[in-house]
Amino acid sequence: MDQQLLVFVTVVEKQNFSRAAETLHMTQPAVSQHIQMLERSVGTKLLNRSNKYVHLNKAGEIVYHHAKEILGLYTKMRNLVDDLTNTATGELSIGASYTFGEYVLPHIIARLREQFPLIKPTITIGNTYEIEELMTNNQIDVGIVEGEIKSKKLHVEDIAEDFMSIIVSGKHPFAMHKDLTLQDLQNETWIVREKGSGTREATDGMFEKFQFSPKDMMEFGSTQIIKESVEAGLGVSLLSHWAIHKELKLEKLAILKIQGFPIIRKFSLVTPSTKFQTKASEVFVTLLKDKEGYNII
Repeated sequence: MDQQLLVFVTVVEKQNFSRAAETLHMTQPAVSQHIQMLERSVGTKLLNRSNKYVHLNKAGEIVYHHAKEILGLYTKMRNLVDDLTNTATGELSIGASYTFGEYVLPHIIARLREQFPLIKPTITIGNTYEIEELMTNNQIDVGIVEGEIKSKKLHVEDIAEDFMSIIVSGKHPFAMHKDLTLQDLQNETWIVREKGSGTREATDGMFEKFQFSPKDMMEFGSTQIIKESVEAGLGVSLLSHWAIHKELKLEKLAILKIQGFPIIRKFSLVTPSTKFQTKASEVFVTLLKDKEGYNII
């Protein structure tokens, strides 16, 4: 059954029997046979076929969602059994929200590869909501987020502090002021992340805490785009010190000195609520909890 599910998932993601066969190193008739066997097993058709592409029908969407979860669990089971007799090795799937994933995680991975070269990490970057979904569906081994995790089925543990400040272009008139208040920024354009991200959650929390309502706001889906936009003078933003340390050194961005800032939030480690972990996951979590790994600024 696991082979049928693997073939099915591959066909869905490649949207084509020929490409799936090439990926799986199988013949196209063999791929078709696995799909037919799976459809007979569940008692209904799962795919809508056209000349070039295949698409999921409603039943296929259900099977695809659960197949991804089953394959994820199967991989974890196999890795756990392998770990009984082997050292830390194999695949490690990591999910991280943008700030941690883009500005902190690469340094942690470099230390991991130096100490455990047989571990092969893969990284998925997404907002907090997306990382929570991946973990819930057993598609990643470890998650690191800066937003709030809603699910009660996951284990969440704070691992580091993150400092957030309001930033402007290094050429902004406010860059040299030392006695600003948040109300001085009422007429500025605020550039914020999308709903679901930890940075947006922190920004909305800041607005609520200070009872502040900006008159103009733009929403962007990338921290890098926000930094470039602020540097270009399009507006102001609330960002993590991790994300802006290079621009601060080059004086392209400036932190505003406002009472009540920086805001402190937590980076959180997210793992399945189970006592079983692969050795690869264990050594990675140990590195995450080593505070020396965060001395990158």
